[in-house]
Amino acid sequence: MRHRSTMHRPEFVVGLMSGTSLDGVDAALVRFNGLMHATLIAHVTRPYQPEERAQILSVLEHADLRAMALLHVRLAQWAADAVEAVLAKAQVPATQLDLIAFPGQTLWHEPPTVTWQLGEPAVLAERFGVQVVHNFRARDVAAGGQGAPLVTAADVLLFGDSEGPRGLINIGGMANVSFVPKRGEDHGAFAFDTGPGVAILDALVAMAERGRTYDRDGAIAKRGTIRDDVVAELLADPWFSEAPPKSTGRERFGVPYARALQARLPGPDGIATAAALSGRSIAEAIHRFLPAQVPLVGSGGGMHHPVLVRELESHLSALRRTPTRVQPFSELFFDGDAKEAVAFALLGLLTIHGQPGNLPSVTGARGARVLGAVTPA
Repeated sequence: MRHRSTMHRPEFVVGLMSGTSLDGVDAALVRFNGLMHATLIAHVTRPYQPEERAQILSVLEHADLRAMALLHVRLAQWAADAVEAVLAKAQVPATQLDLIAFPGQTLWHEPPTVTWQLGEPAVLAERFGVQVVHNFRARDVAAGGQGAPLVTAADVLLFGDSEGPRGLINIGGMANVSFVPKRGEDHGAFAFDTGPGVAILDALVAMAERGRTYDRDGAIAKRGTIRDDVVAELLADPWFSEAPPKSTGRERFGVPYARALQARLPGPDGIATAAALSGRSIAEAIHRFLPAQVPLVGSGGGMHHPVLVRELESHLSALRRTPTRVQPFSELFFDGDAKEAVAFALLGLLTIHGQPGNLPSVTGARGARVLGAVTPA
């Protein structure tokens, strides 16, 4: 990855993110002064309504060409709503935008064969009159990579520590962790998915509590009892012990996985056990693959779930044999829920300037690649 910027003026980018948690579209309006200087101007989340989330889940579970085609357009329309909202919040006209970075919604992720995201970029280009960078993962997969995690570019350029190493955890539908030896230096940096974040949790909540899509403040998990034997059995899955590079998604840790867990542990016990599975799997991955005692910073929706975070910190403390705290991303930067959208804003900017966005040491690709495709203004 090259770090030299060809920019001669500040550039305004909207980065979008709709992850595996399926809770909505995040939009971040970012001003860049060079590739290592980003200012978050505004951030909004356009939540998915229950019927919208149901549309996505239906397509994920049942192949229907017409439903897929319609969802392809609707996802872009929902993303456009988020762009309009973040521009309104910042009181910035669309004419000031240089580009929109739109990764779309992952429908299927099976590297190194295929990764497939829905969301029609032409809808955004037409509505806002600005170029749209999209389909970020496909080139990396075509080069033999995992296509994920891609946020490591932002971890290296924007969120690393200028004084020394840092581990950055993001807990969305799936969870991933990046190791950055020093800000701006990608030599020795790596990242990988650790397994489930909140996807299994959210699926169990939807099954157990009509009308609810997530466990607010961990209230349901707090009522349950963690079954340590079940967590240990699930962690014995060989996938967890595989060395990076690796990535995963709802194909492995999605609704069918949640249904199987619910059949064994219905109600709060299953939800508490799922929270423990996520927290402990992240902790074990960090202990196995990151240097000892590296400081940790956490972001993503899972950082709002106290039972998951408690399990992560307590299990990692036991493994490290020293008290370990995961510092919230917001204590160092900005609202951690905006982080991935900001990361894709950077990836879009790298693409426009002809610079690679992947790290082969992270994804396993055959080399650095300029990512994505561009729909013109």
